[in-house]
Amino acid sequence: MSKLFDFLEKEFALVCAGEMIMRLSPLNNELLIQGNFLTKQMGGAEYNVASLVSLLGEQVAILTKLPNNTIGEFAHKSVIANKISDKYLIFDDSLNKRMAIYYYEYGASPRKPRVTYDRLNSSFQSLKLNEIPEGVFSSTKIFHVSGITLGLSKKINELTKELIKKFKQNGAIISFDVNFRKNLWSEKEAEQEIIKILPDVDILFASEETFRKMFQKKGEIENIMRDFAKIYDLSLISSTRREVNSTTSHNFSSIIYEKKNDKFYNEDAYKNIEVIDRIGSGDAYVAGVLYGILQENNAEIALKYGNASAALKNTISGDTTCINLTLLKEIIDEHEHGNSSEMSR
Repeated sequence: MSKLFDFLEKEFALVCAGEMIMRLSPLNNELLIQGNFLTKQMGGAEYNVASLVSLLGEQVAILTKLPNNTIGEFAHKSVIANKISDKYLIFDDSLNKRMAIYYYEYGASPRKPRVTYDRLNSSFQSLKLNEIPEGVFSSTKIFHVSGITLGLSKKINELTKELIKKFKQNGAIISFDVNFRKNLWSEKEAEQEIIKILPDVDILFASEETFRKMFQKKGEIENIMRDFAKIYDLSLISSTRREVNSTTSHNFSSIIYEKKNDKFYNEDAYKNIEVIDRIGSGDAYVAGVLYGILQENNAEIALKYGNASAALKNTISGDTTCINLTLLKEIIDEHEHGNSSEMSR
């Protein structure tokens, strides 16, 4: 079995860089205009990825900047609780320090879930290259970042490009998730900036919808992925597809293309997933794939981990996925061979 990548020995298997964001949600499926109580928890695209890969057993660090106050302490505690290294946490002591926030209203068909952001001028968005320890760039096998970080602001956009180049120069495999958010920028703006970094990217995550809408590609998804990999010399492309039956019922599948062997991998979709909370399910998919690559260096196994991770996350409340490897393997086995029991006991 050929290996996807020739990994060097590093302190960390994965380093993720991005903004941590606090999620506030009304209780009991209420709207924000109802009631007076909110629950809080930490999230963020790259943090969500780091959390799951770490909980599955890899050594993971996050590169981010937090306000040096009690809210930042709560975020720091969340990092430690998810077994992520805090070695590259940077703390903001300025008078303008603040935590990015978003408010999440749960949906119930026909009402869709709703997100309201309050993240402008967060501490992370003040991060500068000279604040980052130089040692981080040579510390990891894989560096992961997303289009959310790239689209936060012009300054963070430029910083993200610098980070990608520095990690690449130090031998890291670069993983990038397009993760388009229309509240940050237009599809055209995102396409123009993402194309600039693709020559340095090794592993690309982009949904089929993204390829067709943002990159305006037509034809069979396999041909789109193969051509994209050839143009930008991408080692691996992973593309997801989510079918929404209702607010509380989804189907999820994906396809992975491996350029070296010109080979595609897929499996039957996870159908009729009972959705408790879909936030972070895309990040869980990315985490599952990256874990499979780190553990097995194999695209087919990575796809199985990714699909199962995404399916599981939909059934778990919160941004992060608090699962372990045993549960993940059980879900994969049941998906491949059928359910043997209606209860685990």
